Amino acid sequence: MALDYKLVLWNPFKKQYDKIIAIGMILYIILFAAITLVFNSETSIETLIIRSFGSLAIIMLHIILAIGPLSRLNSGFLPILYNRRHLGVSMFLAAFIHGGFSTFQFHALGDVNPIYSIFTSNMDYGSLTNFPFQVLGFLALLILFVMASTSHDFFLANLSAKVWKRLHMMVYLAYALIIAHVFLGAFQQETSLFTIGFMIIGSITVTSLHLIAAFKERKVDSIKTEVNEGWLKVCDVNEIEDDRAKIFTVDKERVAIFKYEGKLSAIHNVCKHQGGPLGEGKIIDGCVTCPWHGYQYLPNNGQSPPPYTEKVATYALKLEGSTVYINPEAFEEGTEVEPCNI
Repeated sequence: MALDYKLVLWNPFKKQYDKIIAIGMILYIILFAAITLVFNSETSIETLIIRSFGSLAIIMLHIILAIGPLSRLNSGFLPILYNRRHLGVSMFLAAFIHGGFSTFQFHALGDVNPIYSIFTSNMDYGSLTNFPFQVLGFLALLILFVMASTSHDFFLANLSAKVWKRLHMMVYLAYALIIAHVFLGAFQQETSLFTIGFMIIGSITVTSLHLIAAFKERKVDSIKTEVNEGWLKVCDVNEIEDDRAKIFTVDKERVAIFKYEGKLSAIHNVCKHQGGPLGEGKIIDGCVTCPWHGYQYLPNNGQSPPPYTEKVATYALKLEGSTVYINPEAFEEGTEVEPCNI
């Protein structure tokens, strides 16, 4: 969170992960070039750049799409999720170099505009085997450009979290376009079993991880609660770890019940920043800290500590013996609720 907007805001962790990203990209390009030149020494520098940066972008995109479900399945991946936007921008730069050199190589030497040439040099749109696959890649690159250029929190705050999230969900449309782009290109130009095999394995892996994470989330939603005079029985207090939460679905809304300093408090599970799961975070310095990007809220009122202004809904709790009950009626966002003493 910030009171003003800066072009780039790095902390030591982001600097560390950015170095890893940069070094990894450089090493991949060097390794790809070395292997290519060993097995095909006649490869031109333009072709080498197109293929190396194109394959790098595809690998990075698969990693980006896998980070989300992996972090829901194992909290050890959360530091990578925290830096995913930097990884996304780096992936776009690799894709941009690939697209730029491809456009120059195949469309910039004629007498028409290169962008216009991409759409008109092959008009066989009705054919599957000869479909102009470069158009698909160009459209995917446009989507990735929009996502990279709006990745800063300035756009998140001014577009609203909901609009920003929907905009960045277009990565799946870009991914579908890239899959079609690579498959058609592999079939039309040179049948590469390695390329096709990688895309198949990558697609299956990404899809499987999302399905596994979705099934895990569904288990949370399927937990049944008992009703007692308007209060919902949710769990035994000993089921909640200290400075942690247990997540329940209450009246179709996910609620996180936190245990801290011998008390219990319940807040809405969705972070105002990017919809992160607050209940998967923990209490740090007395505040519920979102595991995605570190946004914080006071557990007793759902308010971000001053001078920040984000708020989430709160819920009333009661304890009978060791059994925790919650009132399903949410209070207005930022409402102070007396914690339930254990």
